[in-house]
Amino acid sequence: METQKKIGILGIGNLLVSDEGFGVHAVRYLEEHYQFPDNVIIIDGGTAGIYMSPFLEECDPVIVIDVVDIDAEPGSMHYYSNEDVKAGKISTRMSPHQLGLLEVLEICKLRDAAPESVEFYCVVPKTLETSTELSDVVAPRIKDICDIVLKRLGEMGVEVSKRTN
Repeated sequence: METQKKIGILGIGNLLVSDEGFGVHAVRYLEEHYQFPDNVIIIDGGTAGIYMSPFLEECDPVIVIDVVDIDAEPGSMHYYSNEDVKAGKISTRMSPHQLGLLEVLEICKLRDAAPESVEFYCVVPKTLETSTELSDVVAPRIKDICDIVLKRLGEMGVEVSKRTN
């Protein structure tokens, strides 16, 4: 009997490197402000690399929140689909852990357990200096990206409620 896969929301990044921690800050925001049904798993993937594979194998679709190091305005938001990944459109200078995530997804494919759908919601960092704070242009993007992710969940039929406490 095949079990139903869950919807995964994965925030990745390094909290000690300013804007690099964007994905982790974003999933923490979601957990603090919203309640999700049991079929949604939210995880702070940090820089976990291969240790993310059980999560990736348990979820489909997977929504990834991260930074992307491309030649674009700091704080600008970018979306990448499965097709973009397959077409090599995000093989440009992704953050170091992002390359690790793409490799982990390949390992999951070898195990015939990879999610069919992976969507990347990314922001361009302003600074990657040692700091636990996000830059002034990236910090406001947390709410923006989270609103987009919540809208996407709604399109999937997922009902999310605001926390009242």
